[in-house]
Parts: sequence; C-alpha cells; structure tokens
Amino acid sequence: MKDFIYQYKLPLVFGGLGLILAILLVSIGFFKTLLLVILTILGVMLGFYVDRTGLFQEFFNYRNKN
Repeated sequence: MKDFIYQYKLPLVFGGLGLILAILLVSIGFFKTLLLVILTILGVMLGFYVDRTGLFQEFFNYRNKN
C-alpha cells in the first residue's frame, strides 16, 4: 500500500483537490469559490515573498533587540 501511495502521490493529491473544488462549487457557488481560490493563491504568494525576503525574521529580530 505504501508503494502504491508513493507511486501515485500526485494523482491522489490532485484528485483530492478536484474533489474539494467540486464540493465548493456545488455548495457555495462559482463566484464565491473563485474568490476563495484567488485569495488562497494570493496568500500563498505573499507567504513565499515574505519567506524569501526574510521580512518576518527581521521584524521579530528588531522587536527582540528593543
């Protein structure tokens, strides 16, 4: 079973994402789901930006010095 999951990891992940997206589309509608997806993507992009630039670490290091 472990080999099966390791071999088909990406199809299983994307199948799960497709299932979640389908449930959202049916339950809350297209435009609310679209807004949710867009805001999630923006949040991930902001997280990568903050992580890459180190702004979060600099903020906490500055507060610890004072």
